[in-house]
Amino acid sequence: MKFKPSLRFVPVILSLYCLSWQAFATAADVDPEAATGVAKKHRVDGKSAMVVSANPLASAAGAKMLDAGGSATDAAIAMQLMLGLVEPQSSGIGGGLFMLHFGSKTGKLQSIDGRETAPKAAHPDWFVEHNKVMDWRRAYVGGKSVGSPGVIRALYQAHQQWGKLPWATLFEPAIQTAEQGFVVSPRLAMLLDIYQDGGLSHFSASKAYFYPDGKALQAGHLLKNQPYADILRKIAKEGDTAFYQGDNAKALVAAVNTAPVNPGKLSPDDLSGYQALMRDPLCRSYRQYKVCGMAPPSSGSLAVLQILGMLEQFDMAALKPNSVQALHLFAQASRLAFADRERFLADPAFSKVPVQGLLAADYLRKRAAQINVKRDAAVVEAGEPKGAEQLQSSKAVEFDNTSHLSVVDKDGNAVSMTTSIENAFGSGILVNGYLLNNQLTDFSLDARKDGVWVANRVEAGKRPRSSMAPMMVFNTKGELLMLAGSPGGSRIIDYVAQALVAMIDWQLDPQQAADLAKVTHRNDFLALEQGTELENLLPQLRELGYQPKLVELNSGLHLIKKSADGWQGGADPRREGHAIAK
Repeated sequence: MKFKPSLRFVPVILSLYCLSWQAFATAADVDPEAATGVAKKHRVDGKSAMVVSANPLASAAGAKMLDAGGSATDAAIAMQLMLGLVEPQSSGIGGGLFMLHFGSKTGKLQSIDGRETAPKAAHPDWFVEHNKVMDWRRAYVGGKSVGSPGVIRALYQAHQQWGKLPWATLFEPAIQTAEQGFVVSPRLAMLLDIYQDGGLSHFSASKAYFYPDGKALQAGHLLKNQPYADILRKIAKEGDTAFYQGDNAKALVAAVNTAPVNPGKLSPDDLSGYQALMRDPLCRSYRQYKVCGMAPPSSGSLAVLQILGMLEQFDMAALKPNSVQALHLFAQASRLAFADRERFLADPAFSKVPVQGLLAADYLRKRAAQINVKRDAAVVEAGEPKGAEQLQSSKAVEFDNTSHLSVVDKDGNAVSMTTSIENAFGSGILVNGYLLNNQLTDFSLDARKDGVWVANRVEAGKRPRSSMAPMMVFNTKGELLMLAGSPGGSRIIDYVAQALVAMIDWQLDPQQAADLAKVTHRNDFLALEQGTELENLLPQLRELGYQPKLVELNSGLHLIKKSADGWQGGADPRREGHAIAK
């Protein structure tokens, strides 16, 4: 019988992990997933800079770059490289990312799309076998689900524009930790135990690394990863081409195309030709603020902006945080945004996404007018924004296993970055010490419905729709006030939107916003975080027509908020997040 940890408190094992990490960090001189417990976190206050990431070692790596005079981008790169080692279930160099960058001197907000792309051999029926759409449980494992990874090229491009320290310097913490070893955390150990019969079990290299002697790695084990250190050292020396060409590319392509489960058709050209794209961020006013995020193929930021645009029609500040009426309005706005998302959002290079129509003030006022303040809507359909094409709605499988980091440097430059390999431990394929993504299952597995194309269908070279939603908030003077983002699959949208409402309307600090009991509605059902005070609201919510379900909502919010004295940082208590102030 597998141990399934409760969502609520596991302070003993997490405190033991913190002690073991501190001991190792000193010795080594090293400055989304099933729920695995909650540990109380405290707000961190800093004068000039702040880093928040999903793991103490990653945050320490970012802080070390800032101490060396590095930029927010330098810190973000060092954190991502460390996360791929110590949090391999969530992100890494075998996956993709979306990055928002704010330059304090120029006042310019820019973004990089490092999302994976489908192989040139891909086609709309990529996940159809024997005239039948594959079950997602089978589709996500193995080579067929792997897209060309975008992380390294996106990070390299970011460094060329906004980095200050030498490229190779950013790799040093992760290389050192991979060689000397890191302490396996309770979260990683629990997830390996939970997923022991999952994708990793099909691949010899993955089994040997994560399940030595046939058993899952235990919390407290000192784990080394020399192959990861070797590939990082090569990329540090030669740049991004060391990943996309040469020996690593050959090994990656071979692993995908000869996978014992669902072999793919990735080519060397798919890798070498991969491009990270600069995109104009999406921005919209909310109250007296400007809220910005990623453009499509991210659906996350656009849906967050839609939710806020609808809630702007209501006086949210007059409602108590997580009161019945606040939850009702939030859930209804979320239902409407998700209905639009399922119909219209996809890679804009392949489908016309009516971004301006979806964010137009008059459109969102009309959508908000559909909200009955006294009753849950029986049916919510996609709207008719200006510029929309006739397409079918669709859902895609999206898992919780993603990561987010937020960082502000001493000069006021900032990065909000969400990064993912999709399912827990991605496709299960380990190459040179890192796991490959299974992001192609973020496409709709079924390309047509009732003879009409689905926007988010598989196509050659296409980027799958994502819910990742790195966000930044500015005042009317263009000054940066907040950074937000979270893992959580399609629930990311609600986690981030709720955090922004909490910090803006309810004036909560970032730790309070991260701690807040979570609620989501993806136009399916009202989900309330189990084991929280929200359980007391069940009778009242049922009176409004809901059939709420208690769910382990596994957010991973990493938030930063401007204060009178500097910056405040908050890390989600549901994961291993850690904030460090400067």
